[in-house]
Amino acid sequence: MAVQIVIFEDNTRLRQSLTTLLNGIDGYIVCGDYENCDDAAAIVDEHKPDVIIMDIDMPGVDGIEGLRIIKEHRPQTYIIMHTVFEDEDRLFQCLCAGANGYILKNTSFINLLEAIENVLHGGAPLSPSIAKKVLQSFQHTTQKNLQYNLSERETEVLKYLVKGYSYKMIAAECYISLDTVRGHIRNIYAKLHVNCGREAVTKALRDNII
Repeated sequence: MAVQIVIFEDNTRLRQSLTTLLNGIDGYIVCGDYENCDDAAAIVDEHKPDVIIMDIDMPGVDGIEGLRIIKEHRPQTYIIMHTVFEDEDRLFQCLCAGANGYILKNTSFINLLEAIENVLHGGAPLSPSIAKKVLQSFQHTTQKNLQYNLSERETEVLKYLVKGYSYKMIAAECYISLDTVRGHIRNIYAKLHVNCGREAVTKALRDNII
């Protein structure tokens, strides 16, 4: 069965070019192409795509919000961000929202095809410059964790705190008891030299600990 692809791209010429090129590849069908994500939920309901190629900067509902909508509505659909943006803010917003790949528009069409095949086989394709930023961020985060001596579990609990989870919700997500969560929280406060959850979250975000 052919791989069903939907394209969200406000550049009409590029959108049409991608549609024509992908439809010319055996085993691929572009079942829809759109200039924004205004009707993203309805679109994925209609087409049930295997893969989405998603621009970021679009009028109306943009690609980052569209990504969130689609991943909440149909998480099994793979989404490759296809964009000119290399800044870390947009990159990490997309990765945190569930993007399966992040490919720059200066990438060749062959590389885009490779990215599609990559996500279909469980990979997470990134343009080289994007992969470098992710690696640098990981190294920076690791250095921060070493600086504060946070354990892997404490880092996980802190991430949930930043997301606004209650102690009970953290316990459920981590499959640990409420008392264990409280113990991790106490350790986090001590290691970060803070006195409450708000201060811990502020420090985590300010110092890029997570």
